[in-house]
Amino acid sequence: MFIKIFLTIIFLAVMVGVGIYSHKQAKSVDGFVLGGRSVGPWLTAFAYGTSYFSAVVFVGYAGQFGWKYGLSSTWIGIGNAVIGSLLAWLLLGRRTKLMTQHIESRTMPDFFGTRYDSQSLRVVASVIAFVFLIPYTAGVYKGISTLFEMGFGIPYEYCVVGMAAFTAIYVIFGGYKATAMNDFIQGIIMLFGIVAIIAAVLAAQGGFFTAVEKLAAMPSDADPAVNGGFASWFGPDPWGLLGVVILTSLGTMGLPQMVGKFYSITDESAIRRGTIISTVFAFIVAGGCYFLGGFGRLYEPVIAENGKIAFDSIIPAMLVTLPDVLIALVVLLVLSASMSTLASLVLTSSSTMTLDLIYRDKKSLPGEVEEGAIDDVVAERVERRKVVVMRVLIVFFIVISLMIALNPPTFIAQLMGISWGALAGAFLAPFMLGLYWRGVTTAGVWASFIWGVGLTVVNMLLGNPINPINCGAIAMLGGFPVVWLVSLVTPKLPKELVDRIFDCYKK
Repeated sequence: MFIKIFLTIIFLAVMVGVGIYSHKQAKSVDGFVLGGRSVGPWLTAFAYGTSYFSAVVFVGYAGQFGWKYGLSSTWIGIGNAVIGSLLAWLLLGRRTKLMTQHIESRTMPDFFGTRYDSQSLRVVASVIAFVFLIPYTAGVYKGISTLFEMGFGIPYEYCVVGMAAFTAIYVIFGGYKATAMNDFIQGIIMLFGIVAIIAAVLAAQGGFFTAVEKLAAMPSDADPAVNGGFASWFGPDPWGLLGVVILTSLGTMGLPQMVGKFYSITDESAIRRGTIISTVFAFIVAGGCYFLGGFGRLYEPVIAENGKIAFDSIIPAMLVTLPDVLIALVVLLVLSASMSTLASLVLTSSSTMTLDLIYRDKKSLPGEVEEGAIDDVVAERVERRKVVVMRVLIVFFIVISLMIALNPPTFIAQLMGISWGALAGAFLAPFMLGLYWRGVTTAGVWASFIWGVGLTVVNMLLGNPINPINCGAIAMLGGFPVVWLVSLVTPKLPKELVDRIFDCYKK
């Protein structure tokens, strides 16, 4: 217990110290939200990866889908690396950086408002982002707190409140730069931690081949007479597995807190290096998490009060049997993953509410005459006021998420499915197509918002007749034909406006 407490205190002290160190760079809006758009490839790549993989993945998804699909759940981690990291950086990295800098966009709702010349889109997008980031944040709280409760014996409620407080401190002090620097430190812990934990768990089971043989001897849930499904290439339910791969991999390209990382990177050469770093990180961390979860059936499951398996307790149950030093490493690993994701979520939410709802500045595109310009002194005062409002909203967002986390409505995986399904279902298609295709119309974007949020909410109100995971995957993929078809039959944006926006790719 001393080792666990000692390492955790050091970890938290470093996080707060980085926040205080970065305070000077977080006095302007660009500094607080984007790190001055000068964050290098290593910090950006690790910020992307650590925001991607949190306790939701390590505790919730790895436990639930490792139990359902066995070793084939490793494909989820591979999909995360290839689609969610490599493809996301290749498709979005350069174009997002250039266009958002060209139109002076700081948030995803801001992008929609300027790219499609609609302040209404900007406002509605910011409301969607704020509302549906909350259940995801609650899921992150629940994941880390479940592990803390089992590893330290600290009541769940205290864990949730403590983690929220420390995350708030370093984000409020240092903004995005502090978050990125802490993400790098946390990412290093995650890389070493997942490798050490996999090695320890396999050793405890007699080695890799012995563990696989034990899995192969387990009967299928659907047909107890059939063995071997949990140790096969594609598992007992390949189609269900595919839905999880799509949701957790493709979804990153439509999430505000993920895409925002491309806004802040320094230049195109940094994007190329960041692509490689981010992909390798995802292969090790995501692949390792799901690979580890695949052996969950070798341990006695925890049964909840309703008589069903408590999926969120599977990974903690695997890990509490490890030596104290490794348990301390596990706690730091999951704490690192979760605090980095929380920091990204609260920063994204507060900046969106501040810049896209409270202060909706009408920007001029390059080539336009700016109207109503104010002097530098007033501008600086307004910038500082915006930063103060963002810091207040960080606290507000954390409090709301805490209220949900203290009484979570469902499993972590379902919380994330609802959040990712609505956000990426609404944002993915119009954001990605807006970077490439001049023909996207304002009506096409509205149609995507209605499709993504509508499908997710209706499915939830009807009692989830479609599994939230599969519903989220359908929402994301379906957004592309919705935007394309509606854009073909609705009025186009003025050619002069679109040409000015796409001029960024000629430079």
